[in-house]
Amino acid sequence: MPTKIVEGANRQDKKEYLQFLYISRGSLSETEYLLHLAHRLVYLTEKDFQEIDKLQQETAMTLYGLIKSVENETI
Repeated sequence: MPTKIVEGANRQDKKEYLQFLYISRGSLSETEYLLHLAHRLVYLTEKDFQEIDKLQQETAMTLYGLIKSVENETI
């Protein structure tokens, strides 16, 4: 995900950058699903799941904020 954001940030057009951010958002959703699956299959302890889930939520909030900011710049 971070590599997509960096790649998009180096594009000349804000709309192109947004496309990379949207791809990153999709990747983050996939990661969230896999995290919950690993927890249900007991590959993660409850403590580990809670810690990773918190990081995933913080990352999502940051990414969504970045998307909104770039969307506002393109209007």
